[in-house]
Amino acid sequence: MFRYSRRALALVWQTSRALTLGLAACTLVAGVLPAVAAWIGQLIVDAVVDAMAYHQQPGAELTLASTWPVLRYVLAEAGVIAAIALAQRGLSAQQSLLRALLGQKVNVMILEKAGSLSLGQFEDSEFYDKLTRARREASTRPLGLVNKTFSLAQNAISLVSFGVLLVQFSPWAILILAIGALPVFVSEAKFSGDAFRLFRWRSPQTRMQMYLETVLAREDSIKEVKLFGLEGLLLERYRRIFQTLYGEDRRLTIRRETWGFLLGMLGTLAFYGAYAWVVVETIAGALTLGEMTMYLMVFKQGQSALSASLTSISGMYEDNLYLSNLYEYLEQPVAKDAGKLTQGTHPGDGIRFEGVSFRYPGAETIALEDISLHLAPGKSLALVGANGSGKTTLIKLMTRLYEPSAGRILLDGSDLREWDIGVLRRRIGVIFQDFVRYQLKVGENLGAGDVAAFDDESRWQDAARRGLADDFISDMPAGYHTQLGRWFKGGQELSGGQWQKIALARAYMRQSADILVLDEPTAAMDAAAEAAVFADFRQHSHDKMTILISHRFSTVRAADHILVIDGGRILEQGDHASLMAANGRYARLFRLQAKGYE
Repeated sequence: MFRYSRRALALVWQTSRALTLGLAACTLVAGVLPAVAAWIGQLIVDAVVDAMAYHQQPGAELTLASTWPVLRYVLAEAGVIAAIALAQRGLSAQQSLLRALLGQKVNVMILEKAGSLSLGQFEDSEFYDKLTRARREASTRPLGLVNKTFSLAQNAISLVSFGVLLVQFSPWAILILAIGALPVFVSEAKFSGDAFRLFRWRSPQTRMQMYLETVLAREDSIKEVKLFGLEGLLLERYRRIFQTLYGEDRRLTIRRETWGFLLGMLGTLAFYGAYAWVVVETIAGALTLGEMTMYLMVFKQGQSALSASLTSISGMYEDNLYLSNLYEYLEQPVAKDAGKLTQGTHPGDGIRFEGVSFRYPGAETIALEDISLHLAPGKSLALVGANGSGKTTLIKLMTRLYEPSAGRILLDGSDLREWDIGVLRRRIGVIFQDFVRYQLKVGENLGAGDVAAFDDESRWQDAARRGLADDFISDMPAGYHTQLGRWFKGGQELSGGQWQKIALARAYMRQSADILVLDEPTAAMDAAAEAAVFADFRQHSHDKMTILISHRFSTVRAADHILVIDGGRILEQGDHASLMAANGRYARLFRLQAKGYE
């Protein structure tokens, strides 16, 4: 039931030991002092009764000395109440500070874990549900659990203190107190479990809601939404999901509060039964007026403390359930990268695919089947095929974003799985067709291509010149320090072609890379820019391995070797001249495209 309580306490302790100790100290003070205040209250009432009896005697005068026995107890109670208020303020302040620190720590843990996961895990919808659940509640639940733990400790201390006083009246009084609070606890625990199961069950619907919010409120989608008139349709779908979720919440809330009220009435009846008992005992002369006041206060506060304790236990149970989402995500298994190589067994051999096949997790059809090829340094390879034929999948395998289902990929004679992943990826400069448009400064968008040179302005400029981005960057208000995108104030939006030049320059940032991968690198550029890009590319890639994916045969034909891929298999291969002479798929596609330019 409380599997994650210890881990949550350890997490809070690691976040701030000083604040955790402060919480413990304030909890102890706030737990003990209410009973002390009740006891002093008894002394005040009894002292008042004695003082009244004294002053009713003939000749008795009202003086400081005659009232001091009462006033000293009043001053003592005032001090105790001030200490309780200070402890409560201390609890509130430290909880507020811990909430901020712990929220940041947990979010960093979630993001660090995300950095260790594979691309396949991110593309798994069930895993994405886990990530969504972890992010929604994880930053608040650990502190909530710790706060409830301290609250439970505080109320337990109060209950022990109250029990010491109540047992002097009757041990049965403690039993009545417990019986009155248990029904509400059982109800809260039951409905906490129901709420958690509902939360887990509807994670896909919650993600759809978040997605619809993004589509309806992002600049990269809103233009198409408006053009196609999708606002109403998507908003209506958003409303329907909300109504479904709200209906479930409403039913649960009504059941929870109705049963909470009915069972809470049992506690109220128990309190007033004890109230009547104490009053009768006082009338019978078994209790003084001060003792009656104390016992009534202790009953009242004891019932509140017991209800709060049971509510804390119920809340801890609920927080444990939600923390299971966080640790289920954080404990998601990650394949150990055992690769250590920084150099292949046959330097200069290049890249080899040997009988490589791959199937996406959960997919029925194979994405690549029995792919074999060799790309030597200084040579270029072009991949041609329809969308979905497996071209980009081949690149994902080569960059170890995925592992082959069968066969192996070698770099300089050694299996990619034997290479140190950092060393391997530093040898690769890549521009994907769906490259990221970072909402960062221009230079930082370029620097993302090489973390080691992220802030190197001279490298920014060199890469921008090669990517043909320097001309429009120099015209921007702050040059390389201009904010890009519309998410932040003063951001400049670029055209599709300009963004593609930024992405191309980002690939050129990796100067040490000897493997260049260009996936539709000029799809959004004009003909002149495309020609300039490939002229520069040919000039600077004579000692590198180059892989090009393009639907433009004017660029493909210059490659040393061309693969025509269809349905994940190599249909044809050779250079441009041999493929044209074979008069197969490549030749037909080339002539078809060339005819469009006549």
